[in-house]
Amino acid sequence: MSIRLIRTEDDYQAALKAVEPFFENEPEPESEDGEQFEIMLTLIEAYERKHYQLPLPDPIEAIKFRMEQEGLSIADMKAYLGNPNRVYEVLNRKRGLSLAMIRRLHRGLHIPAEVLIGE
Repeated sequence: MSIRLIRTEDDYQAALKAVEPFFENEPEPESEDGEQFEIMLTLIEAYERKHYQLPLPDPIEAIKFRMEQEGLSIADMKAYLGNPNRVYEVLNRKRGLSLAMIRRLHRGLHIPAEVLIGE
């Protein structure tokens, strides 16, 4: 496998084609093929981060998703958003997130702050 920087879309497509066989039969991490595979994946990820950046999720949808993941109820959200009425107001988009709420959600539920700050 020839390792080169990925500068263009053609380079990116070639890199994807080069690593494709390794997904079927992943090499041992400590082998030469394994190291080349890891280097290529790092280069591909860097190119994708720069050129295929995904938009941040909606803050309220991120909170609801985390609630579902963790099995949290409205009562559980009291620690992050305040009394149950306030929780409902936030989840129904009737009240915005305050800086204190964003900090508590970020620290307690590990929702990235940049997601919570989003529009």
